[in-house]
Amino acid sequence: MIKDNTSGSRLISEVKQCLLLAVPLVAAQIAQSATGFVDTVMMGWLGSQTIASGGLGAAIFTFCLLVITGMISAVSPLVAKAYGAGKPEQVGQIVRQGLGISLLLGIPITVLLWHGSTLLVLLGQDVNAAALAQTYLRAIAWGFIPALGFAVLKGFLSAISQPQLVMVTVVLGTLLNITANYVLMFGKLGLPALGLAGIGWASALSLWSMFITLAIYIFSQRRFAVYKIFQSSPISKLSQQNRRIFWEIFQVGLPIGGLVAVEAGLFTVVTFIIGQLGTAALAAHQIALQTASMSFQMVLGISLATTVRVGQLAGEEDLQNVRLAGYVGIALGGLSMAIAGVIFWLFPKLIVSLYLDINNPNNQNVVNLAIKLLAVAAFFQIADGIQATASGALRGLKDTRIPMLIGVFAYWCVGLLTGYALGVWFGYGTIGLWWGLAIGLASAAIVLSWRFRIMSSKWEKRV
Repeated sequence: MIKDNTSGSRLISEVKQCLLLAVPLVAAQIAQSATGFVDTVMMGWLGSQTIASGGLGAAIFTFCLLVITGMISAVSPLVAKAYGAGKPEQVGQIVRQGLGISLLLGIPITVLLWHGSTLLVLLGQDVNAAALAQTYLRAIAWGFIPALGFAVLKGFLSAISQPQLVMVTVVLGTLLNITANYVLMFGKLGLPALGLAGIGWASALSLWSMFITLAIYIFSQRRFAVYKIFQSSPISKLSQQNRRIFWEIFQVGLPIGGLVAVEAGLFTVVTFIIGQLGTAALAAHQIALQTASMSFQMVLGISLATTVRVGQLAGEEDLQNVRLAGYVGIALGGLSMAIAGVIFWLFPKLIVSLYLDINNPNNQNVVNLAIKLLAVAAFFQIADGIQATASGALRGLKDTRIPMLIGVFAYWCVGLLTGYALGVWFGYGTIGLWWGLAIGLASAAIVLSWRFRIMSSKWEKRV
């Protein structure tokens, strides 16, 4: 009886600890994703062609951002472990190296985004759509490097259980983005009307504001002085210890970025395939994808919290609770996405009405297809929640290479091939491609959960 009570208390305590981290991180992720959501909604105000072209530009920017932030997200579990072990100097070294890597990787990606239309044409997209998308990409590209810096600082604050300011910063940044969108799109306050490019400039402005806010806050607060994050330049000469940390970030982060790439790459490739099916199909896909991305931010926040909790407990060598922390995160992730799936299923027309005038006859093809895609998305929400949090739990154990290979198999060998077969070979079009996404995510959820069970058992045996 005493053992059961102790186990029950430990479970309740871990749920509370996870939620204390997850709630502000979920709020921050939702607010941050709201930038893309608001951008997409406001693209719709400029017409179906703009939302289709803007969607192509957003797909490239988002893919690059997800992959690189995935790589530097290694900062979070490494900081969490050093923090749990009581090593503040090492925490600062990790964050400084993370900022240096952000600059190192951010410059070439910014150049790539600047020439995004060439990439779109090579991928088979319409020349006119690619040219319009480039006006968006050349504006938002200026926000890529600060977006990476913000990700590093966010990972630092989350890993030391101080995520509250992250939430506030992202909310304020999102409000700035909405306001700037309106002003720059339509040429208010005496400024020229920039259309789609104005949306890109507004996002870049928002990303810079969020990075600068976190940097000033961390620099000005005495409680963070012990970490000496801004004591020296992040690209100063590397000591032997700094070189070790530099390569550890890459060793842990490259597979994370690879896993993000294969998952995000699945959605991006599907976007390009659908782009060849016409403007209506692409617009409907963009609406459903942006909506699913919004719901995914809930579970992404929980996944980040799970990584931190597992990493902190590993650093404290509280090995018995490592598995518990992972399972709590996975359960919360599945539950949160189940709620999202119910909303998708019950209110698809209301969701689509946020993007387009559903009573306009010219939009009916887009509206009808988007509603069907949201029904498919409703089915894969739970699987998406489980695979994301299971991956987060594994990151807390610094287990990233095998999960990347699991992702390659689940997303590409299972998901893309199944979707292509259903959508192209069997003629189900966009709907078939989306069912392929669902099957790929379900496969990842099963195998990644099984992987965490194995890895956490190894940790428990070390007690």
